[in-house]
Amino acid sequence: MEIKIHNSRYYCRVDGSGDPILLLHGFTGDHTTWTETVKQLQSDFCCVTVDILGHGKSSCPADSARYNIEQVALDLKELMSQLGYPRFHLLGYSMGGRLALTMAVRFPEAVKSLMLESSSPGLKTEEERAARREADIRLADAIEKEGIEAFVNHWESIPLFASQKKLPLEYQQAVRRQRLQNRTAGLAGSLKGMGTGAQPSWWEEMSTLKMPVLLVTGTLDQKFTNIAREMFERLPFPVWKQAVGKGHAIHVEDNEEFGTIIREFLFYT
Repeated sequence: MEIKIHNSRYYCRVDGSGDPILLLHGFTGDHTTWTETVKQLQSDFCCVTVDILGHGKSSCPADSARYNIEQVALDLKELMSQLGYPRFHLLGYSMGGRLALTMAVRFPEAVKSLMLESSSPGLKTEEERAARREADIRLADAIEKEGIEAFVNHWESIPLFASQKKLPLEYQQAVRRQRLQNRTAGLAGSLKGMGTGAQPSWWEEMSTLKMPVLLVTGTLDQKFTNIAREMFERLPFPVWKQAVGKGHAIHVEDNEEFGTIIREFLFYT
């Protein structure tokens, strides 16, 4: 279904019944990222999957300021309210995890629990954020100039996703086909407006979160393992699970293990 919020259209699906969970995909993904995860959860939970602004079937505004992560967080809170879920569990992967954390910081009364897969609270210093903004703008300009296919070729080759090369070829091809469905304006706008350099740092605000927080990382993803270790020390009510031998996208590399981690957290918190 499509829901209009603040002059933008959001595409979403609602599957299953029970306590609501909003699932937020990563950069270049869409709601289908969570298809296998939803299959594991929908017998006990109402799973809301959404195409984040600039991705999939949702709107791709021309103004990069519209992708501001706090504005999109407000959009999604309102989306859940329109669906009849003023309070919900929240699961986010990578970019979607940064967005989920933003929602938890800004609207803690709406978030029952927070689950972050391979994500971060952003960059700590303005110098780091400025450098990252410049890099994201260059990448966004390249997307608009060279097109989606050239960008997807580049994106698939970065070390962060190296462990996905172990997946069956047909699965890798399915992920590639989904990425190619994105539009240049949407990905470029998302990088400029919602990239790691564009968002506020939430490192200090993490200590104020009162809901249970699950961190999930793969042991092959050293960067996000290190980030999770520091997040774990700062959060008041954290749980940290590591998937041995997995990389950045645990839900892609071993959805059965990932689904088990999520279900156990939800049932015991």
